[in-house]
Amino acid sequence: MAERVIPLVDQRRGALPAIVPQGVVHAEGGRLVDTHQRPLRDLRISITDRCNFRCSYCMPKDVFNKDYPYLPHSALLSFEEITRLARPFLELGVRKIRLTGGEPLLRKNIEQLIAQLAALRTLDGKVPDLTLTTNGSLLARKARALRDAGLSRVTVSLDSLNDEIFRGMNDMDFPVTEVLDGIEAARAAGFEHIKVNMVVKRGTNDHEILPMARHFRGTGITLRFIEYMDVGSTNGWRMDEVLPSDDVIALLNSEFPLVPLEATSLGETAKRWGYADANGQHDPSQGEVGVISSVTHAFCGDCNRARLSTEGQLYLCLFAEQGYDLRSLLRGDATDADIKAAIAHIWQGRTDRYSEIRRSLPADTGGQGKRRVEMSYIGG
Repeated sequence: MAERVIPLVDQRRGALPAIVPQGVVHAEGGRLVDTHQRPLRDLRISITDRCNFRCSYCMPKDVFNKDYPYLPHSALLSFEEITRLARPFLELGVRKIRLTGGEPLLRKNIEQLIAQLAALRTLDGKVPDLTLTTNGSLLARKARALRDAGLSRVTVSLDSLNDEIFRGMNDMDFPVTEVLDGIEAARAAGFEHIKVNMVVKRGTNDHEILPMARHFRGTGITLRFIEYMDVGSTNGWRMDEVLPSDDVIALLNSEFPLVPLEATSLGETAKRWGYADANGQHDPSQGEVGVISSVTHAFCGDCNRARLSTEGQLYLCLFAEQGYDLRSLLRGDATDADIKAAIAHIWQGRTDRYSEIRRSLPADTGGQGKRRVEMSYIGG
């Protein structure tokens, strides 16, 4: 079949011409892999760049203020465009789709998108694992509709149970009780797999680690502690505000003996620890915790995630400096086969491993280093 030239636009650096064989996907052993032999398994889709919180580690208020140039609605991918893009990703090996933001529940009629995605199938004919990450502020009113539409799992961001600390960290004076109500609504709606993510900043909320563990232990909800990361260029990240996950586990162990658990899937971001019984064995009734250690223990080696921004830019790393414009293909004359081949071409050239090489890179000072994509734009 004749080769066709498809221009892929690098979101940061202008046109990036690439010759992509139409309808041909090169894969080793029947699977698509990048330059480090990592397969494509996980697609994270940001469906809005807006959020009703102003957490300092993601969307600090002094940057994301009333004058911030958010994307116009016409720039966002429609639900139909998102679904059209998700299909070739599934055909290339993706098994899990996570909807994120900003705050994804701000996107009107999100349950319609979930229903469309739930109608798709993976390579082995299964319904994709559909998950969503939310700050929980709107979850109480949306949980039932999300579940009925086909959402599999939900992850709620919650950085403290202390109302004063929580209001300070979200910087919108939003009460913690409403997020906890959202979590309970998700349970009542029938979600069996609920996770709570806590971003830990040394000196800000690290004293909330044990209270959070006490609250969620034995509830069936998995609590995960995330190291404060240097995502984007606006959150004022400093290494001395990072509490290493090893320290988190040591602190938890001081009150709740833990035992390491095996990963549930290849490329899993969190290291799993189970609460131990009197015999030193995992007690499933007490549940587990996880730590995500992007700063101190890089997990680039088996990273199998691609990220699609709100306006259709494909990013290959959470810490990326550039993206590839798939929206222009969607809104141009590209066929589904063209789009699939373009995605395969991009993934096969992937070299990203930022977390592994972070310490060897020159330190950014005063914002003078290379600008990376913001968390609010690409999603977590």
